[in-house]
Amino acid sequence: MLSLSPEDRAFLHQARVGRLATASAGGEPYVIPVCFVFDGTGLYSAIDAKPKRVAAARLRRLINLRENPRACLVVDHYEEDWTRLRYVLLLGRAEILEAGPDRERAFTLLREKYPQYGRMPDFGEGPVIRLIPERVVSWHGGSSASGAPHEGRGVRGRASGGGRPMVGARCGGGGAAAGSGPGPP
Repeated sequence: MLSLSPEDRAFLHQARVGRLATASAGGEPYVIPVCFVFDGTGLYSAIDAKPKRVAAARLRRLINLRENPRACLVVDHYEEDWTRLRYVLLLGRAEILEAGPDRERAFTLLREKYPQYGRMPDFGEGPVIRLIPERVVSWHGGSSASGAPHEGRGVRGRASGGGRPMVGARCGGGGAAAGSGPGPP
């Protein structure tokens, strides 16, 4: 099981939006903001009834996940006071749930978190993306000691960086390293 601090768990539960990153089989990255819910072991995001430019089956995030199930979700918080910056990056394998009890449970959890879904007549008819994190990198502003990124794979470890994002956190089949520069995320 993935190790998350109580602060990171609370942050994920309270966050209203995350950025889902996928990559095509050829490694072309694609990042999109999504509503999501975290149940303690997985993250769920529905393909909902909000207007889209293409039919659900042709959405780039779904095409990418069918070609390459590696994905990541970053949830962040920004303020002008950089000591209050923070992010949690969850990397793992995603799957598309087209039917079944896990999909129905995800819809229930999403309706509880986002009342807007309860007012959407077609909500619950599309697929759900489930991301099972295998690795987490979290960071928050502050001093070097407290601002160092943390990386976990079941056992929480400490990464180097002194308040800088983790270098080499990869998403997708082969993209560039995330957070390769100094300063805030």
